Amino acid sequence: MPVLPLRMAVCGALALLLASCSSTRAPQPVAPVKAGGAISGPGDYSRPHKDGAPWWDVDVSRIQDAVPMPHYGPVKASPYTVFGKQYYPISDARRYQAVGTASWYGTKFHGQATANGEAYDLYGMTAAHKTLPLPSYVRVTNLDNQRSVILRVNDRGPFYSDRIIDLSFAAAKKLGYAESGTARVKVEGIDPHEWWARQGRPVPLVLAAPQQAAKVQTVAQPVAQPLEQYSPPPQQHAAAVLPVQIDAKKNASVAASGLYLQVAAFANPDAAELLKAKLSDTVAAPVFISSVVHNQQILHRVRLGPIASRGEAEQLQDSVRLANLGQPRLVKAD
Repeated sequence: MPVLPLRMAVCGALALLLASCSSTRAPQPVAPVKAGGAISGPGDYSRPHKDGAPWWDVDVSRIQDAVPMPHYGPVKASPYTVFGKQYYPISDARRYQAVGTASWYGTKFHGQATANGEAYDLYGMTAAHKTLPLPSYVRVTNLDNQRSVILRVNDRGPFYSDRIIDLSFAAAKKLGYAESGTARVKVEGIDPHEWWARQGRPVPLVLAAPQQAAKVQTVAQPVAQPLEQYSPPPQQHAAAVLPVQIDAKKNASVAASGLYLQVAAFANPDAAELLKAKLSDTVAAPVFISSVVHNQQILHRVRLGPIASRGEAEQLQDSVRLANLGQPRLVKAD
């Protein structure tokens, strides 16, 4: 056979082989990143004070969804308390469903240990949830555009506002809401055994230790629990201490310490820091956070001042309102 036809025949055979492999290849499970392990991003990563999007760019279309894998060890599902509120995780995520608001978290938490002990990677396909067992898997669908992703739940949160789940930056980017910050989503728990059965394949044992692999056929699966009806918790994001109002008619004289405006008060310190940063970019007056204990809860009050005159205070109120950053009220210094 001439050399050229022979080469073409060999290349053709290789192409057919590669096409066959790529079309039948099973999803590849990826081991979770342990705390202190390698994560995406620059080697000299310096964590910023404020959370935000990464400054290094990764093509998220190349990032694969998390691959649901059965968990044969204990799950993290003990009751816990955050900001004075107690949470009671469920032990089985397979039949969980909820609809609500999703947010995302990024650079401030990149590389830090999650509640599950794994390292958070903002380009990983993971999520934080208040009551799902750790670890577990969920499908999250953006109800505005019907995009969906499969994520590994390995962290706790979010603990403010009425948001039901916090996604990694990569997941939010793939769902199309990284720029807007939040989206209305549907969250559905996944049974890994059922998921693999739908792929027409047995559950792979590539991540199981030998002793765990031996248990696969003997471990009893927990009985499916009734659907959890999720009720958003009372607002924690903007639960404000009612400030002492200054009556302009009764208080003609300004205190020696000056006037102050309180824009909002938050249970979550990160939310207070975020508002403080936005106000600092909007107004010329000093912006600070004053924390107090109210009803056995720490609240972080975002304030402006001291302000020299009522006229200046009114101008600041207008500026804050026009910027849609809140409804500031005059308060006494304390």
